Amino acid sequence: MSEGAVAAAGEPEKKSRFTLPSAYTILFALIVLVAIATWIIPAGIYNLNANGEPVPGTYHEVASHPAHILRDSLTAPINGLYGIENAKGNINYYNSGTLFGAIDIALFILVIGGFLGVTMKTGAIETGIGSLVERMRGKERLMIPVLMCVFALGGTTFGMAEESLAFYALVITVMIAAGYDALTGAAIVLLGCGIGVLGSTVNPFATGIASGIAGISISEGIVGRLVILIVGLAIGIFFVLRYAERVKKDPSKSLVYDLKESNEARFRAASGGETPAMTGTQKAVLAVFALAFAVMIYGVIPWEDIGIPLPTWWWWFPEMTASFLLFAIIIGLIGRLGEGQLTTSFVDGARDLLGVALIIGIARGITVIMNNAQITDTVLHWIEKALGDSGEVWFLILMFLLFLPLSFVIPSTSGLATLSMPIVAPLAGFIGVSTALVVTAYQSASGVMNLVVPTSAVVMGGLAIARVPYGTYLRWVWPLLGLLSALVVVVLAISAAI
Repeated sequence: MSEGAVAAAGEPEKKSRFTLPSAYTILFALIVLVAIATWIIPAGIYNLNANGEPVPGTYHEVASHPAHILRDSLTAPINGLYGIENAKGNINYYNSGTLFGAIDIALFILVIGGFLGVTMKTGAIETGIGSLVERMRGKERLMIPVLMCVFALGGTTFGMAEESLAFYALVITVMIAAGYDALTGAAIVLLGCGIGVLGSTVNPFATGIASGIAGISISEGIVGRLVILIVGLAIGIFFVLRYAERVKKDPSKSLVYDLKESNEARFRAASGGETPAMTGTQKAVLAVFALAFAVMIYGVIPWEDIGIPLPTWWWWFPEMTASFLLFAIIIGLIGRLGEGQLTTSFVDGARDLLGVALIIGIARGITVIMNNAQITDTVLHWIEKALGDSGEVWFLILMFLLFLPLSFVIPSTSGLATLSMPIVAPLAGFIGVSTALVVTAYQSASGVMNLVVPTSAVVMGGLAIARVPYGTYLRWVWPLLGLLSALVVVVLAISAAI
């Protein structure tokens, strides 16, 4: 869950003369540019097979149908949500997750937001992590890998991002008291959650949306993503531990040594209260919270197709949405939330993710413009010719490298997935590459960039709380970014080869 606005604590930052526009502005500008492009790019289509998929080598030009720039630019996001792609109301002709528009995905996101809002209202997640920190006082070196694993678990399952800002002050306080520095504390939270999102397994905001738009199950490709998660987390833990031990042996080695005294005074003053112990109710809430994701995973796996004798539920977004709605109600009842508290916390949680749902509609509008003007296949044809016989491995590496700058320009994981998957998913079929590997390339590139992208409220907010200058953090973390990127490339290459 990488979108949202955060009011971060810390010293005021100097405003630069230029700031990158928001994802909303960028995506809407792209709609207008694509509408203009429909007057320039020739229209064309591929022949389709029995499954409604484009057949390689069958592209041919057709009569042009350029967009009405003003009208279509304004109506495209609305039509994208409903799946309307021409005046007759026909929907996308590709047999993919875009078949039903984006309204099912947008509703899923809103219900997930409500589910998280109810869970956070019970205080179970915050108290659970706070209680873990308190229990491990005196074992701070062990705390670094344990806490990074906990935060990574949140990242890989529900895209923990903005929620992590509540833990920076607590973790930094404990780390400073143990002889480390503020950067160590900030890195535990930021890199823990970030690597979890990079190695998303069932994260509905990255893997879920991209898989849905690509028309595949969220469970496809999960083995490779697990490898990226486990190995990437191990690399991240080693990276943070090495720095932390260097600082503890010689505090002058700290990259924020000039702020040592002020940080110690500041976080010592902020550590007045003790974290309450977890109650039995909160433990039950966490158990049901985990069960909700386990049920989702079971529901989307096609057990019959893979030869496992288990009932297949054939779940898709409507069923997953209903499941999380049910679990939100169950968690509210377990947490003894009154009717007013339950509904209010659900609505507040959904409101927090309203921006994500809107981004999906805006990004989907780009595909609507392209499909109505019949230039989607033309762009696909151009990319097919450019890649030529690049082969499966090089195709995936190129996709990963392509998604890196795209993730910088569009840091919204859901917006990027909605924008790119309708094109790259059929392209993968041309090359003979598993669509699940393209999803992995997308989410990994997005995960790498969202560890450092300056438009991320989580990155900038967390660093502001820790009072770590962005430039200092960037110089420190870039070797880790290189290692994580190399890991992704290796996993993609091996997955394509086997």
